[in-house]
This record gives sequence, structure tokens and C-alpha cells, in this order.
Amino acid sequence: MFDVEEAVAFTRDGGFRGPKGFARMMDDDYPAWPLGGLLGIELRSMGDGEARFVMEVGPEHANPMGTLHGGVLCDIGDAALSTAYMSTVGPDESFTTVDLTVNFLRPVWVGRLEAVGRVLHRGRTVGLAECEITDEDGKLVARLSGTCMTLREESADRVGPREG
Repeated sequence: MFDVEEAVAFTRDGGFRGPKGFARMMDDDYPAWPLGGLLGIELRSMGDGEARFVMEVGPEHANPMGTLHGGVLCDIGDAALSTAYMSTVGPDESFTTVDLTVNFLRPVWVGRLEAVGRVLHRGRTVGLAECEITDEDGKLVARLSGTCMTLREESADRVGPREG
């Protein structure tokens, strides 16, 4: 069972910091990441500039028209391309997404989605990543691209809100 307070505390304490921390999202010995736990987004693999997430979509993820809310597609897609990027940063580095573009290609009501993120370019500071989200029939549902910026030193060390 998902425990949101445990997930938030683990995150605030830096439990998911760095590539090794992100990899903990695949290990049942650690809490789920907060948003992923709430939505049911699961990391299946990450490494070498690629990440794969899955999600079971149900009526609880619907917009007022009954189809999957576009924000949920953004969440799983951003998770995939961002985690792919995270797999390329050093242990003392982090990153932030600078922009995110999404193209919604077909509606989804229920079923299993797979999001595969890949790094297309990794510079010293700025990189480009993409994600394709497919349904259980392998049909392309959405495509995302995002620019990521590598953070170093003090900027990379921030996890929770600063005190004071």
C-alpha cells in the first residue's frame, strides 16, 4: 500500500538524489516517489540515457470528458525523459527540466501505457531528451520532448524547501 507521508519524507531526506537514488524507484525496499505513487507510475528500467515507465490507466485518471487527462500523460512522459537524462549525470550533479513540449496523438480511456524516454543530446550544461508513450497495442499515444539543464555544486544539492 502506498504511504504518501513516507514517500514525501524519503524524498525530502534526499532518498532519490542522483542516478543511484532514482534507481531506488525500482526497488520495493524503498518508498514510491510521491507523485508516481499517487498516479500509479512505475519505473521499470533506467540507464545509459534511457528510461522506461509503465502505468495502468483507469477511470480515476479521466478528465471531465472521460478520457485520460493530458496532465497525466505529461507526468509519465516527463518522468521518462527526465529519468533518462538523470541516468547521464554524475553522482554530485542533478538537473532541471527547462521546457517540455507534448503532442497528444490519440485518446486513451483505460489500459496499460508504456513511456520510453531517451537522451538525444547531452552537452556539458544543456541536453535534449524525448519520450514516446504507447498503449498496450503499441500505438503511439503521445510524444514529448524536453530540454534539461545539468545542475552542479550548490544548485545540485537542493532537495526540499529551504529553511528560513
